[in-house]
Amino acid sequence: MHLSHDKEYIHHLNPRISSRVRETVFGMEDGLVSTMGAITGIAAATRDPFIVLLSGFVIVAVESVSMGVGSYLSSKSEKEVKLNKIREEKQELKDYPQSEEDELYALYVESGWSEELAKKMVKEASKKPALFLNEMAFHELKIIPDNLEAPLDNAVFMGISYVIGGAVPLLPYLFLPVPIALMLSVPFTMIGIFVLGVVTTKFTGRTWWKAGVEMFLLASAAALVGYGVGRLADMVIPH
Repeated sequence: MHLSHDKEYIHHLNPRISSRVRETVFGMEDGLVSTMGAITGIAAATRDPFIVLLSGFVIVAVESVSMGVGSYLSSKSEKEVKLNKIREEKQELKDYPQSEEDELYALYVESGWSEELAKKMVKEASKKPALFLNEMAFHELKIIPDNLEAPLDNAVFMGISYVIGGAVPLLPYLFLPVPIALMLSVPFTMIGIFVLGVVTTKFTGRTWWKAGVEMFLLASAAALVGYGVGRLADMVIPH
């Protein structure tokens, strides 16, 4: 699901909190949608409760681990790239201090500070290596050194949220015959997706019903595809 609009607002939060919100929303949404799409197709094709539940549990177990690992690796890679840029900047400050001072002065002025104040700020920063590095990282590299990604946290939030999301479409199949569960699982999951969209507005500032409807419509496509493939398989594959 495309969440770029949400991310634009989410990143106004503390970066670590925003990354946890991002992973939670992504994991839960993917758990809801992919599990619903897959088991809807399997249920429509087999009508076998054992196969449906087994498939659902396998999908949730494997995908939650896969998504968590993917989140960890991508976050770790992003963090390492930023740390490498900071190391390079630290070396530049050591090798070319005057050039870096001129660059920081220009960045301050470009940001709107007066030339007189920019000179004073650069002079102060040049006396404090850690402050100088933080200022260059923030103004030049757009990196906040103290708020880098936390890969393990992201992985945990992603994996757990996927399991929670994936459990929702499976619940009806635990207690009801497949035909009835099939009729309830999809709307039950769609309501969950709509609610998730509404909950994200607490962090994104979007209109609640627009966020809910957007997620609802995108998830509907997954349900239709899953059901359509399942019905096609039921007709084509000999029993």
